[in-house]
Amino acid sequence: MTDAPGASLPSGLPVLDRLAFERLTMAHRRELKLHCYRMMGSLHEADDLVQDTFLKAWRGRSQFDGRGSPRGWLYAIATNTCLNAIKARSSARRVLAPPGRPPTEGPATAGPAAELSWLEPYPDAELPDPVDGEPGPEARYETREAIRLAFVAAIQLLPPRQRAALLLCDVLGWSAAETAQLLGGSTASINSALQRARATLAVRYPTGRPLQRSQPNRDESLLLERYIKAWQAANLDSFIELLREDATYHMPPWLDWYQGRPAIHDFFRTVWSNFAGYRAVATRANGQPVVAIYARRYQDPEWRAQSLHIIEPAEGGIASLTVYVGPLGADLFAAFGLPPMVQESWSERQA
Repeated sequence: MTDAPGASLPSGLPVLDRLAFERLTMAHRRELKLHCYRMMGSLHEADDLVQDTFLKAWRGRSQFDGRGSPRGWLYAIATNTCLNAIKARSSARRVLAPPGRPPTEGPATAGPAAELSWLEPYPDAELPDPVDGEPGPEARYETREAIRLAFVAAIQLLPPRQRAALLLCDVLGWSAAETAQLLGGSTASINSALQRARATLAVRYPTGRPLQRSQPNRDESLLLERYIKAWQAANLDSFIELLREDATYHMPPWLDWYQGRPAIHDFFRTVWSNFAGYRAVATRANGQPVVAIYARRYQDPEWRAQSLHIIEPAEGGIASLTVYVGPLGADLFAAFGLPPMVQESWSERQA
């Protein structure tokens, strides 16, 4: 394919002028940011790394000879920038679920884990246009699969170089030979990294990939509407009815997580009345429906950002629910263009 970068780019050739460079960065900013997000599991790190990518590209623009693809050249810089950033941080991966911990029954007692790096959701408003993010012919994943929160969580299990190889080959659709040019090393080494990466994913997914979900439809819209109504009415039973019997519930940064409708119900029964009421705002992240919850404490007239709910619909119900709570949840509201505090009239208009 034509988008792969060269192994090395000769210097001394005509450079991109500033306006042309700005057009280039604007054309590829969103897809590069998404690539950095998949590599890092962090929206905030992705923002910083795509900026670093463009800074490095500008400083090294004389090395681009025009024979390869500008897109591939930028991906080469972005991927290696991510790999270097992973080496420099204390944890090589972010998590969506506490590793090796069984589901909790009853009240949450384990508490939050500040020492863990938690996977962050990615606002749909930041996703590239479909034509810009369309994978190549060798891709193994559809675009909708490769942005799901569960998929991003799964690839965080991979060592950084395996993660990069899987993203470049199986998600973006580049060949092993092209990926070897980008990452360095041989085609055989890339194929070996891919084999190991796919084997790791197969442990979590028997088919080697996440379960495919249907595109948003009327049933999903009705499910979201019922979810919002249940929270705004503070109706615990109506909320629980929306969950599948085998649903899972995670609440980063808390270590506790729950499996099955009865266990989830028993947990929520212990915390549901902690607030005087709730207001809900619908949005989207990772190609999935999201509900931002504002809560009002007793004797408090203001509605404050409380939690961000990532919903995984399946067969008319909710298969999994990831709710970012506490300061972690509230801090994510800004990324979705949501204020930290709202008045009653505002929240009613958004619901």
